[in-house]
Amino acid sequence: MSTNIFPDLPGLSWSRKKTPLWSTKVQTTASGKELRASYYSYPKWQFSLSYEVLRESGRAELQALIGLFNSCQGSYDTFLYTDPDDCQVTKQGIGLGDGSTKVFGLVRTYSGFTEPIGAVNGMPIIYVNNTQVTSGYSVSDNVLTFSSAPPSNTVISWSGSFYFKCRFLQDSIEFNQFLSKLWEAKKVEFVSVK
Repeated sequence: MSTNIFPDLPGLSWSRKKTPLWSTKVQTTASGKELRASYYSYPKWQFSLSYEVLRESGRAELQALIGLFNSCQGSYDTFLYTDPDDCQVTKQGIGLGDGSTKVFGLVRTYSGFTEPIGAVNGMPIIYVNNTQVTSGYSVSDNVLTFSSAPPSNTVISWSGSFYFKCRFLQDSIEFNQFLSKLWEAKKVEFVSVK
């Protein structure tokens, strides 16, 4: 996995799309009864962004987006994306201590549905029974590991920011120049990966 971060660029149009994607196999019998099988435990999230202005000079927004795309080799490698409306949790429960478990996956709940995050953004705040813990643990991507297991019946939670781990949908992005040193990218699409 790449540690590249999707750049925060000011030319983003107001219209952004975020779509949850599931994969379900539906088989219908001769009587009309359906048998369904779900292939995903959690949704993939598809994002579609449109940039009305990308400056070539000054802040070099065009170069930042093309640089990320090329360093990922199109849809080959991943990057980290901050969804501005869905990137933080506060005292999000992640499990109960049992005296032996040291590893906990970091999750976030979105309207009652809980799923793993892609990766933490910065250093998260870890709580055991609502008391902040300042040492004795490490965090890598979306996994919290304690050096010694939390006691039984203790609530483990976290606060902080997170990324979606994503890849581009296609191996090409079209950039259009509409004025000298001003460009647009009408369709920048990517999808989360687990």
